Amino acid sequence: MIKRLLFRLSIACIALCSIIDAKAQNINWAKDGNSYYQIANGEIISVTLPKNDRKTILSRALLTPAGKDNAIAVRSFQLSDDGTKALIYTNSKKVWRYETRGDYWLADLTANKITQIGKDKPASSLMFAKLSPDGSKVAYVSKHNLYVENIDGTGAKALTTDGTERMINGTFDWVYEEEFDCRDGFRWSPDGKSIAYWQLDATKIKNFLMINNTDSIYPYTIPVEYPKVGENPSACKVGVVDITTAKTNWLNVPGDNIQHYIPRMQWVPNSNDIILQQLNREQNESIVFICNAATGSAKAVYTEKAKAWIDAQDEWKWLNDNKEFTIVSDKDGWNHLYRISLDGKKETLVTKGNYDVIDVKLIDVKNNLVYFLASPTNATQKYLFKTKLDGKGKLEQVTPSVLPGTHNYDISPNAAFARHSYNSSLVEPIKEWMNFTTGNPFTMDGSITTQLAKQTSTKNKVEFFKVTTEDGIEMGGWMKKPDNFNPDKKYPVLFYVYGEPASATALDTYGAGRNHLYAGDMAKDGYIYISMDNRGAPLPKGSTWRKSIYKNIGVINIRDQAMAAKKLLATHTYMDKDRVAVWGWSGGGSSTLNLMFQYPEIYKTGIAIAAVGNQLTYDNVYQERYMGTPFPSKEAYIKGSPITYAKNLKGNLLYIHGTGDDNVHYQNAEMLINELIKNEKVFQLMSYPNRTHSISEGEGTGKHLSLTYTKFLKENCPPGAR
Repeated sequence: MIKRLLFRLSIACIALCSIIDAKAQNINWAKDGNSYYQIANGEIISVTLPKNDRKTILSRALLTPAGKDNAIAVRSFQLSDDGTKALIYTNSKKVWRYETRGDYWLADLTANKITQIGKDKPASSLMFAKLSPDGSKVAYVSKHNLYVENIDGTGAKALTTDGTERMINGTFDWVYEEEFDCRDGFRWSPDGKSIAYWQLDATKIKNFLMINNTDSIYPYTIPVEYPKVGENPSACKVGVVDITTAKTNWLNVPGDNIQHYIPRMQWVPNSNDIILQQLNREQNESIVFICNAATGSAKAVYTEKAKAWIDAQDEWKWLNDNKEFTIVSDKDGWNHLYRISLDGKKETLVTKGNYDVIDVKLIDVKNNLVYFLASPTNATQKYLFKTKLDGKGKLEQVTPSVLPGTHNYDISPNAAFARHSYNSSLVEPIKEWMNFTTGNPFTMDGSITTQLAKQTSTKNKVEFFKVTTEDGIEMGGWMKKPDNFNPDKKYPVLFYVYGEPASATALDTYGAGRNHLYAGDMAKDGYIYISMDNRGAPLPKGSTWRKSIYKNIGVINIRDQAMAAKKLLATHTYMDKDRVAVWGWSGGGSSTLNLMFQYPEIYKTGIAIAAVGNQLTYDNVYQERYMGTPFPSKEAYIKGSPITYAKNLKGNLLYIHGTGDDNVHYQNAEMLINELIKNEKVFQLMSYPNRTHSISEGEGTGKHLSLTYTKFLKENCPPGAR
C-alpha cells in the first residue's frame, strides 16, 4: 500500500565530522555545516549562513554540454569530497513509485567541462550513480547490472554480467522497494577498491498479469513480479565485487536466503567489514551481522526477537571511534535509541523513559547529545527533544512549548544552524532559519512568530478530542463541525479512516479536517467530518498500542473504529445516526469495507477506494509482517478480510479501483464483486482503466474522481442540518 510512514525511525549516512546527521535531510548541507547547496534558476549555488550569501557553483554555461543549446535540467546532484567535481542527475524516469533511473553527467569544476557518464547505455537507464571515495570513478546500475568507469567517461567496465529482468544486481524487486523502502542497492567500500551490492533472484517470483484494454484494439498484459501472501520472496544475498578484477565474493550469511530478508547493509567505516540486518520470513527475529568482505565470514553481534514484528533498521551510526553502532528498538515497550558495541558484548540505552523516539535528527558526538522528535504527552504532535548520548542525561524539550503542533528540523552537520518547520491544524506550514546554538532565528521578518502574526485565524476550528470505547480503549481524533453549527440540530457525519500500521490520520497537522476529494466545502454544506486513530496506528504511544494489531488487521482496528463511532453517536445528540458515512483509500478502503460489512447498524454509506478486499491477494512482506505467515493456517487472513463479511452489506456502497493498480490489484475488486453478487447485494462500482494505486493518471481523472465521490455522498448521506 502507498506508505506515508509517519513513524519511521530512520537513521542515515555518516557525516564527515564529529557530528553525525542522523536522517537524510531535505537540505543538501556542505560538509562544514555552515552552508548548503540548492538548485536555483537552472544553476547549482551555495548559500552561506547566517547571511545567506549566494555563490554559483555550477553555472548554466558549465551545465550546457558541447554542441547543445540548453543546459541540463538538474534533478539532483552530489559533490565530491574535495568539492571539485559534481555528479548531475537528469532526465529521470519512474521505476514503480519514484523516478530512480535517468542520465548522469560529471562536471569537473576545475577543468570547466562536463562529461556524460554511461553514454553507451540506453537513455534514462542509469540508477544510483555514485562517486568513489577518492572522486576518480563513478559506479552505477543499468539494466540490473553494476558498472564502473572513470570520471572522464573512459574505461567503462561491467562489474556484473548476469543481470536480467529478474536477476537483479544493485537494486531491488517490486516488493523490496514497496515494503522495505529499498532502492539504491550498492555501496562503495571506504577505500574505493570494491563495492558491496545486493543481488535479488526474482526468477521464481510469479507474474501478476494486469491487462490493458484501452490503448490498442487488442488488449495486452503487463507482468509484475509480485510475491503474494504465502509465496516465497526473492532469494537475496550480498556480494563484494573487486573493481579491478570484477570478481564477486559472496557473504556467507547464515540461514536460507529465500526465507530471510536483508533490508539493510552498509560498510563499517574505515574497515573491510560490512554490517547488515537479516530478518526472518515472519519478520519477528532480527540479527545484525558483521561480515568480513575478504573472507565472507559473518558474525552475529546483535539479536532481537519479538512476539509481533520488528522493523527494518535504517543506516547505523558509528560512535566511539567506530567501536559502537546505534540501533532503534521498542523491545522495552517504547521506541528508544541504543548504542551497541561492535563485538555485541555491551549495550547502552540512550533515551530513557515512557515515551517513543519518533525520529532521530542529529547525533552530536562532540557535545555528547542526541536530538530527536518525540511527543510524550500528545500523540498527535511532534517536538524536538535532546538528551545525553551516554544515556546519563534527562529528557529536555528543545522546541518552545508555546507552539503546539507538529515540528520538524533540518539540522546542519556541525549543529550550528537549522531549518525549523512548523504547522498544526490551525497553522499553515511555515519555516524559519535559526541559529541552532542559541535557538534564535536569523531575522525577525522570517521568524515563525512573525509569520504567525500574519496568518488569519480559521473559522470553525478543528476540535481534537478523546473517546473511550466500551472496551476501555481510549482513542484520539479530530472533528470539523459545519459552519453556523447549531447543537440543537442534527447533522450527517462522515468518518475518514485508514486503520492499518502504515499510517495515522488524526494528527495535529494542517491537513486535519480537510477532505480534498470533496468537490465543494463540507463545512459549508453541513457535514461533520471526523477521523480517529485506532490501536495499531503508528503513533508514539508505545509498542503495546502499535503492535496489538498483530494478526488482527480487519478485527481490532475495525472494532476500535466502530465502538468509538458508536460512543460518539450516543453522546452527541447533534450527530444524526441515520446519516453516517465512512470512507478511506488503500488500507483505509479495506477498513471502510470491513466497517460497512461488520457494523452495518452504524455505517449507512461507504466509499472504499483501492481497497484490499482479500488479504491473501496482497504482497507477502507487508501482510506477513503484520499478520504472520499463513502457515499452517490462513484463519487470521480470512477473519480480517472484507470479502468474508460482504454478505452483511445493508447500506450504500461505492467501490472505486484502478484496473492498472500494481500495488493493490484490481483482482480485489473482482473478488469482492463476485461475493456481493452471490449474496444479492446491490452496490455501485467505478473502475478507472489503467490507473494505478493513486488513480491520478489520465486527463480529467482527478476531477472525475472528486465529482463521483461527492455525488454519491450527497445522494446517500444528504448534507445539512435537520
